[in-house]
Amino acid sequence: MQLRGCGTALVTPFRQDGSIDDSALRNLIAWQIDSGIDFLVPCGTTGETPTLSHDEWLHVIDTTIEVAAGRVPIVAGATSNSTHDAVEKAKEVAARPGVNAILTASPYYNKPTQEGQYRHFSAIAAAVDKPIILYNVPGRTSANIEPGTLARLAEVPNIAGVKEASGNISQIAEVCHAVPERFLVFSGDDSITLPVIALGGVGIISVASNEIPQEMASLTRAALNNDWTTARQLQRKYLPLMQANFIESNPLPVKAVLAMMGRVEEVYRLPLLPMRRDTRSKLQKVAAEVGLVAKAAGAAAADASSFYIYENWLAGPHKIVLHRSSCGQCNHGKGRPSGHDANHARWHGPYASLSEARDTSHNMTGILIRSECKCV
Repeated sequence: MQLRGCGTALVTPFRQDGSIDDSALRNLIAWQIDSGIDFLVPCGTTGETPTLSHDEWLHVIDTTIEVAAGRVPIVAGATSNSTHDAVEKAKEVAARPGVNAILTASPYYNKPTQEGQYRHFSAIAAAVDKPIILYNVPGRTSANIEPGTLARLAEVPNIAGVKEASGNISQIAEVCHAVPERFLVFSGDDSITLPVIALGGVGIISVASNEIPQEMASLTRAALNNDWTTARQLQRKYLPLMQANFIESNPLPVKAVLAMMGRVEEVYRLPLLPMRRDTRSKLQKVAAEVGLVAKAAGAAAADASSFYIYENWLAGPHKIVLHRSSCGQCNHGKGRPSGHDANHARWHGPYASLSEARDTSHNMTGILIRSECKCV
């Protein structure tokens, strides 16, 4: 299978009511392809797949196939900690003509032995006629696929590769040594894409490419073409973003940045919750420094003394929070926290000065709780 380069582990956009945002999903997929991404991975864990219903899971994959229209390969996520269920899911997506390969992770929570993992993945591979990409992410599954086990699995004809997210460079080096050259090793961590490629890897299944598809594709291609000067320059510029994407659990930060960019609404499904204010502030700063929210930053500079008041009464009494217009939560009076809808919240402003905004907030009636964001 000719699969290499940078593939995006797509987020799944939701509307405020928690349903899948089809329009945002389609726009995100089209933008990824137009930006030169090499392949797409719908319904990986970055897509909050554990919270999707069976029909929603298939809908996201089918939508990706439809929008991609054969322009890039599709690697569909199909994981379960029940081998029987994993086999059935793999069979279901393998039957879709637009799916080129299947990504499946180690069984989570069960903590199977190496032999248990070998039999689990072998059963999936035997049930389908599409290439299988294994996903080793022990930090999430508590089950590491050891290099010796990967070498055995590489002998299964349609197990074509691995997304290696152990974060252990020594182990990844051992994997590259243990498997045959035809076996595809992808980095599962943006920040170590270059060393993985240097060891013999063929690319990255990326979180950051949701935000910077063109840049991550260029970085990966440069490394694969031995243009290490270009690859290092891009790595140096975007490493802070790659790291900030995990300042809280993935996909919280990447979705927050995409919301700052106006590409999705910042909505998650439980058990995920919106980011804390302190980490959001740090993320906003990094996103601005790499130019992703340059327009918002520019607007803030032109109107540095602009302030807004956010009022909400979703549960209980009315509450207000004072923000700067440049705050990631405020977004010039357009932002709205996850779970808040326009029927239970509104923005007041802009106000030309902090004193004017404070005076207004103090004079507002029917408000029980008054507070100020850390951005103030």
